[in-house]
Amino acid sequence: MVWETILLAQREIRRNVLRSSLTILGIVIGVAAVITMVTLGGGATAQVATEISSLGTNLLQVHTGQGGRGPGGTRAQADMFKVEDAEAIAREISGLEAVAPNASQRIQTIYGNANWSTSVVGSTNGFLLVRDWLLESGRQFTDAELRTGKAVCILGSTVRKELFGDRDPIGASIRLQKISCQVVGAFQSKGQSSFGADQDDFVLIPLRAFQRRIAGSTDVSTIFISTKESGSVESIKHNIERLLRERRRIVNGEEDDFHLHDMREIMNTLTGTTRVLTALLGAVAAVSLLVGGIGIMNIMLVSVTERTREIGIRLAIGAVEKEVLLQFLIEAVVLSCFGGIIGIVLGLVAAAAGAQALKVPFVFNPGIVVVAFVFSAAVGVVFGYFPARKAARLDPIEALRHE
Repeated sequence: MVWETILLAQREIRRNVLRSSLTILGIVIGVAAVITMVTLGGGATAQVATEISSLGTNLLQVHTGQGGRGPGGTRAQADMFKVEDAEAIAREISGLEAVAPNASQRIQTIYGNANWSTSVVGSTNGFLLVRDWLLESGRQFTDAELRTGKAVCILGSTVRKELFGDRDPIGASIRLQKISCQVVGAFQSKGQSSFGADQDDFVLIPLRAFQRRIAGSTDVSTIFISTKESGSVESIKHNIERLLRERRRIVNGEEDDFHLHDMREIMNTLTGTTRVLTALLGAVAAVSLLVGGIGIMNIMLVSVTERTREIGIRLAIGAVEKEVLLQFLIEAVVLSCFGGIIGIVLGLVAAAAGAQALKVPFVFNPGIVVVAFVFSAAVGVVFGYFPARKAARLDPIEALRHE
């Protein structure tokens, strides 16, 4: 009986193709919008997580100064770190993979007739590990170069392209202001970060060379720390804060004159924000599903009115109320399911095109596809029930008299 009812519903839909198409349009738009928004939101979340992870594996950053602003809106000042602070952290804190003291300054770099303003970073080989940098060519610094502060450098891909184009930079000498620096390596490209900054626009030199020849001081502005996978990050952060308070002679009751950033916390915050925005966009898009359901109910009510005599004949020759109810209910469900299938296809196509345009990964989420389809079928049941019940409760005699 159910199969025959489905065939009757399909026949009725084919008899009014244009009206049926317009009826399911709201469902199509709603399902497509939900899938597109949620899929693009998932891609944006994955992009943020990937780009933050590219900043370094299990990365902690220690900066001087308080994280907020002092009275009157001025940022709190503090003494800079020293290399000895980084050495103490590496020596006394367990569960660390690497520690890299860091200082930087914006400088004009020159090679031949080409010049480029970039960030020159002074650090150690630990910088490559904590920031997850890979060499495309060349080598790291030797212990002798780090110890003596020799003028050697490793180029980010943006600087290499601006100064050398397609040529191999290894062995060439570039000028950092008045300093001649030999290129010993080149980094692989990472591209833009999620904050829009070019991660490849920098030159890395030994920290001692930076301090002696560029900064003219022994200051360290930032300490990068990479923790082991098995280490307890919260415990490590507490131990680092305790050690630095001791070294910087901060007494009990005084606020820290440094602040520590955990990249995993930042990643969780940003990905959580994108997920909330995705959910909001999906909820807004789902409203069109409700609009589509109201459209189905209206059309089914019109259909009941148009087919009153047909319903009366069916009831007069022995059809029971349940059969008439099932017929109209199945018509509504078939319409909404058709709309759901078309909406899924359009939504995935739109999401793929949008991901390519926005340059975010296309993250296929089978769960949202299933939910969208089930929701579209549920819309057919909910909004099709009232017209179906009205048809089933018609008085056969009054229905036969209807013109």
